[in-house]
Amino acid sequence: MNSSTFLHTSRNIILATFLLSQATYAEQIKEIKFDGLVHISPEIAREIIGLHPGEQIDASKISDSIKTLYKQQYFDDIWVDDNNGILIYHVKEKPVIAKVELKGYGSQDKNEEILAASGLHKGDIYDDTKIKKIKQKITKKLESEGYFDSTVDIKQEQINQGSLKTDIIVKKGENVHIKKIRFIGAKKFHYDDFKPYIANKEAQTLGWIFGRDDGKLKADQLAFDAMRIKEFYLKHGYLDVKVSKPFLKTNFDDYTATLTYHIDEGSQYKVGDIGLEVDPAIIDPHTLQENLKLKKGKVFNVEKLRKDVAMLKKELSKKGYAFAKIIPDVQQNRQTHIASVRYVIQPGKKVYVSNIIISGNSRTLDRVIRRELYLSEGEPYSQIDLQDSIKALRRTGFFNDVKIIPTPVDRDHVNLLVKVDEASTGSIMGGLSYGSYDGFGVNLGLSDRNFLGTGIETGINLDTSEKTVRGSLNFFNPRVFDSEYSLGGNIYRRKFDYYDYNEDSVGGSLKVGKKIGRHYHASLTYLYEDTELSDVSDSLKNTIYYQPGRVVKSSLIPAISFDNTDDYYLPRSGMNLTGSVEYAGVGGDAKFLRTSVGAKFYFGLQESLDYDLIIRLKAKASQITDRGNLPLNEKLYLGGMGTVRGFKYGTLSPRNDVDALVGAKKLAAFSLELSFPLVESVQMRLLTFLDYGMTGDSKYNEIHRYSTGIGIEWAKSPLGVPLQISYAKALDAKPNDRTSRIEFSLGRRF
Repeated sequence: MNSSTFLHTSRNIILATFLLSQATYAEQIKEIKFDGLVHISPEIAREIIGLHPGEQIDASKISDSIKTLYKQQYFDDIWVDDNNGILIYHVKEKPVIAKVELKGYGSQDKNEEILAASGLHKGDIYDDTKIKKIKQKITKKLESEGYFDSTVDIKQEQINQGSLKTDIIVKKGENVHIKKIRFIGAKKFHYDDFKPYIANKEAQTLGWIFGRDDGKLKADQLAFDAMRIKEFYLKHGYLDVKVSKPFLKTNFDDYTATLTYHIDEGSQYKVGDIGLEVDPAIIDPHTLQENLKLKKGKVFNVEKLRKDVAMLKKELSKKGYAFAKIIPDVQQNRQTHIASVRYVIQPGKKVYVSNIIISGNSRTLDRVIRRELYLSEGEPYSQIDLQDSIKALRRTGFFNDVKIIPTPVDRDHVNLLVKVDEASTGSIMGGLSYGSYDGFGVNLGLSDRNFLGTGIETGINLDTSEKTVRGSLNFFNPRVFDSEYSLGGNIYRRKFDYYDYNEDSVGGSLKVGKKIGRHYHASLTYLYEDTELSDVSDSLKNTIYYQPGRVVKSSLIPAISFDNTDDYYLPRSGMNLTGSVEYAGVGGDAKFLRTSVGAKFYFGLQESLDYDLIIRLKAKASQITDRGNLPLNEKLYLGGMGTVRGFKYGTLSPRNDVDALVGAKKLAAFSLELSFPLVESVQMRLLTFLDYGMTGDSKYNEIHRYSTGIGIEWAKSPLGVPLQISYAKALDAKPNDRTSRIEFSLGRRF
């Protein structure tokens, strides 16, 4: 309450008290009325004041009731009239914030994030004191980000009676740039050693260029930088190091600063004896000793010590001791500079799972979730099993997020709360597409990866373009009767106008498989395909592989895969490995052997960089052996999405004497991809890549090409399937190569 409001309120209280003191002795309250209420009801107001009809009129009680109303912080002014026993409370309510916006801080997402953190929301009562605190909070936040002399203004606009539109307008001040960082007392290490680990860095010439340091002060990171410098020393064996608080000297004439740390390095320690104190009946100490990162005689490294503690907890967790305590007892000899370590292991009691409670699954059946869990009621609790269960559920693609929260029941039991956020797994798709060879096309499809919540994948699709017509009907049950066995199949029709021939195929497949352990899956597929080749160009008609007519392929395809990635749509850790052999010649005309392998590795750097950068390494290779009849459409072609972007699909292959594509028997492709967050609210990301591929008939590297580019990827696009659009540039195109710039992919996992 400001001073003018306080004086006004005091005057009203005194006036009300004076008037009421003149009332007839022992006059009773006949009725209580309110004038001016907008946002709270008279019933609520009567409950707040605590007065009721039939009570005697008491000036002190009425004064107290006015104070009680003020405490609700709804009102600017309150006064009371007595009209022959009818008390009338006149109130003037504070306005309500009907709309609030933050402008000038940054992007819309950033503005909304800062506004949410400020504590001011739509529907709040407008309060000057609260607004003042919010201004101070935003100003402090700006200073923590290195902006000084910023201003925060509040602009109000009345929408209607009792409602305000409130704009918080930020004008950022000047950035302070760090001109020099001094480490007084540092002898063994210097700025370049600390630079990769600290947030505040010295400004470099042309610091605005990507990869250079602009030197902008990050005030909120100064204290953490001191800890990071100390951590750096501890990793290099300087266990007695002391690092002072940062001292920042700022010149506000040009907004530059000098940053100083005082460091007492001490001496470097090496590792002495390492011991384990644990009951051998619980776990073998010799096995644990072999897995320790710290080694006797090596430079002491605190990071390795922490990894040893984590490893010991992990191994105890595997034995059912979920809440084991590992106490590293480090004994430093300051004369010899040797540090010995004794790991004291307190396993506690074995913990068992009592109940598993599943929530958030309005569509997916409980049994579909339970079959992916490696923990069940009555079994020992294991942190490893818990993490593997989370990854297994995320790999299904049925959920946006999965959390498993252990809740202690008693000393020996925990309940597991499995909380899932279901993703949209079904899609009705209709749209346009563009391919470097196909041109524009129309896509129609109806699919669901989690049909009726059973975990069964179904789909029907039709794609048409200037060069292709594709139609397919498919299903796949990954866990038949919730077992380890899978069953799937499809039927399809495909017409494709290639560069030198036309292909018209009808086919189908049946696939049976089995899950082996947690990450392996083996399968056997029978494939039948009836293909008609026509309009073979004159340049190919004299080649044995390229005869027009009907070809029937009947083949068996055994395959095995390994997948320990942490998500179906957008993995940030783990790898996916595949291998298969197609044996064509189980009846039919085609007779060949195709061997294919693939590998994808994912590295998320959120923890190490505090930034959601994902690195992907991808590789695949295929080789075909002719066993008597290798049809035209089965040979290998490089180029396009999935091999080397920037070259038109299937246009990189050996050529004959008249420069026609004749296909290859060997192919390999490699990709390095970096994925950055672009619009985090909708999980849209920016992609950069470098592709390399090679192919040939007798050797892999008869033809090899590079390309690079950028793109947009959307793991959960509005179409219900992953979407990727890339712009590629061929780096070493030859004169007769067919290049392309725009590549489009729909439904391909990243």
